[in-house]
Amino acid sequence: MNFLAHIYLSGNNDFIKIGGLMADGIRGKDYEHFPKDVQIGIILHRAIDTFTDAHAIFRISKHRLHEKYGHYSGVIIDVFYDHFLAKNWGNYSDEKLSSFVNRFYKSLDDNFEILTLKTQNMLPYMKKGNWLYNYQFIDEIERVLSQMDHRTKHQSNMGLSVKELKEFYTEFEQEFTLFFKELKDFAEEKLKTL
Repeated sequence: MNFLAHIYLSGNNDFIKIGGLMADGIRGKDYEHFPKDVQIGIILHRAIDTFTDAHAIFRISKHRLHEKYGHYSGVIIDVFYDHFLAKNWGNYSDEKLSSFVNRFYKSLDDNFEILTLKTQNMLPYMKKGNWLYNYQFIDEIERVLSQMDHRTKHQSNMGLSVKELKEFYTEFEQEFTLFFKELKDFAEEKLKTL
C-alpha cells in the first residue's frame, strides 16, 4: 500500500500515522530510536506490507502488470490502490478526505523534529502538491508514477502504467474493494497487539 492507505490504517493516533508514513525509509532496528507510538506505526506498516505482498487478490492485480513492468508492478499497484481509496473515501470514513489530509499535514508540521530527514525533505512537496488528496484523480496518479519512473532513471516505465489503469479500471477497483476490506480487518487486529 502507498502513503494514504498506511496513514488511514494507522487509526486515530497521529504518531502511529507518522510512523506509517516514514516506515519505508527506516531500515532494520533503526525504528527503535523513535517514540513508542511512532515505532508502532513502523511495525504496523511492515506488517501491512507483508500481508499485502502475500495476498492472493493483490497478486492478481500485480500479475496483470508483471509482464510489462516486472518487479515494479507491486509498486504501481500500491499507487493504484491509493487512488481507489481516495476516490471512494466516503465508503471508508465519515470525515471528508480534505479534512483528514489537512489534519495529517498539520500533525507532520507540529512534529517536524521527529520526522526522518527524508520525510522532512519530502513534506513541502507533499503539501504543495496535496498528494494525499489528489490521489483520487487519474492525472495525479500519472504524475506520481512518472516522478517515480524518473527516480529509476526511466528503467521502470511506471509513468506509462496509467494506460493499464484505464484499460482494466473496473477489475482493479473490484480487486481493491475486496482486498481492502480484508486488509482493514487485519490492520485493526494487528494494532490491538502492538
